[in-house]
Amino acid sequence: MKTASPTLLQLIQSFFQQLQEVRGASPHTIRAYRDTFRLFFEFLAQRTHRGVDRLTLSDVTASRALDFLGHLETQRGNLAVTRNSRLAALRSWAKHALRQDPSHGEQYSRILDLPAKRCRQAPPDYLEPDQFRLVLDHVDLHGPSGIRNAALLLFLYNTGARVSEALQVRWTELHIDRPRQVRLHGKGKKDRVCPLWKQTTDLLRRLQAKAPTAAESQVFLNARGQPLTRDGVAYVLQRYYSIARQRNPSLPNLKVHPHMLRHGCAMALLQAGTDLTVIRDYLGHSSIASTGRYLQTNLAMKREVLNRFWKRSGLSPKEPKQWRPSPGLLRFLESI
Repeated sequence: MKTASPTLLQLIQSFFQQLQEVRGASPHTIRAYRDTFRLFFEFLAQRTHRGVDRLTLSDVTASRALDFLGHLETQRGNLAVTRNSRLAALRSWAKHALRQDPSHGEQYSRILDLPAKRCRQAPPDYLEPDQFRLVLDHVDLHGPSGIRNAALLLFLYNTGARVSEALQVRWTELHIDRPRQVRLHGKGKKDRVCPLWKQTTDLLRRLQAKAPTAAESQVFLNARGQPLTRDGVAYVLQRYYSIARQRNPSLPNLKVHPHMLRHGCAMALLQAGTDLTVIRDYLGHSSIASTGRYLQTNLAMKREVLNRFWKRSGLSPKEPKQWRPSPGLLRFLESI
C-alpha cells in the first residue's frame, strides 16, 4: 500500500520539533529559522496569489527559493550575510524533508544545491579599553538602575559573553567570592567558566544586596523584576555611550551595540599577548578561524610585528632612491 506524502505543514512542524527535541537548537536559532519561514511563506503567498494556509509542497521550489533570496536583498535591503543565513535555514529544512519524504527528493535536492553568495566579512567593530572606561564612568551608580547597568556593562566586557549568555546567568552560577568566576552556557550546549575581576564582583554584590531575589532567578532584571531583554541591553549601552560622547568629543561617532563589548574583550586579550587558542576557549568559539578575525583587524599589532621583523632583518633603513624613467622607456611607452 502506497504511503501518502506528508504535507507542507507536517514537514514544517516535524522540522521544528526535531530542532528542539533532537538537535537541541538554541532559542536564538529557533527564532531565526522561524522568521526565515515566516518571510518565505509570505513571499510565496504573494507570488501565488493564495493565502499562506493554502500553500502546498509543490510551491516550495528551488527557483522560488532563489527568487525569495533575491527579494531579501533587493526589496528588504538585506546584506549577503543575512541572505546566506536565510538560505542555511531553507537548506536545513530541505535535508529534513528529504529524509521524511524521499518521493520529492529531486525537489529538495535542488534547494540543497542553491549556492551561498560570497560576501566580504567586515572587520569586527569594538571599543578600546579607554573608550569603554569613559562609558562606564558615566553610569550614575546612585540612579534607580545605575548599579545594575554598571554591573551589566562591566560583566559583558570582563567575560566577552554574548548577550544571550549574560541574560540567562543566574545567581547560582555566579561565584562572587574567591575564586571569582561565572559559568556561561554557550552555543551548542557548551558551558565554560570565566574568571571575574574584583570590580565586577563588587558591583554584582551591590546589585544582589540592593534587590535580593531567589538564588535561582536571573541576575540582570528590568524595573518590573522580569529578565532584561536584548533590546534593553542595547538601550543601556547606547544611552551611556551617547552621554559619554557628549562630554568627550574624542569618542568616535559609532552606532554601538552590545556585541562590541565582546569584540573589545577579545581585542584586549589579544593585545595583552594571550594565545589565540586561549581566547577561543575564553569566548566559546567553536573554531580558531572565528578568533583569527581579531588578529586580522588590529593594525597596531600588525605594525609592531612589521617593526620587529624590520629590526631582525638587519636591513639598513636608508631612504630609497627615487626612480626616474629613462628617455628610452618613455619613447617606448609613447609608441604603444
